[in-house]
Amino acid sequence: MSTAAAPILRRVLDGLYTAAGYLAAAFLVGIGVTIVVQIACRHLGITFDSTELAGFCLAAATFLGLAHTFRSGAHVRITLATDRLPLRARRFVEIANCLVGSAAIGFLAWHATALVLQSLDYHDVSPGLLAIPFWIPQAGFALGIVLFALALIDDLVSQVFGAAPSYAAGDADQHAE
Repeated sequence: MSTAAAPILRRVLDGLYTAAGYLAAAFLVGIGVTIVVQIACRHLGITFDSTELAGFCLAAATFLGLAHTFRSGAHVRITLATDRLPLRARRFVEIANCLVGSAAIGFLAWHATALVLQSLDYHDVSPGLLAIPFWIPQAGFALGIVLFALALIDDLVSQVFGAAPSYAAGDADQHAE
């Protein structure tokens, strides 16, 4: 890749991660909205079950937020052993962790995407009061996992070429306190 394309790609990827973070926040707001609507409907004598919708919003918020929180250094990391390693060994361990994580999450992303396509093909719907096609909530899960896999691969490639892990920014914040 040319050096001129690298900053553009960096901005695009960071924009994707940030957009996923905002989308995750929107789904958290969606949980609140569904609960408020259910309370209002209950007072009006109308049956509205928000449990299923709130659950779908929670799943989407959880998985869509993974890439953004990872790149921001906000995931919980246990650095008890790696902080004591020499710099070269730490770099090797970080690259190995990203490699294993990329493989595992990539595997999950592949199968999550296949699940969405299968639900779409079979016309699966949720069993609750609202018959929602399953591919809709599953798409948030799959998109979040795919973006998380991309973020892991992004960090892996960056580290192989000598950059510090993006997620280590959260470690620096912890040590400053």
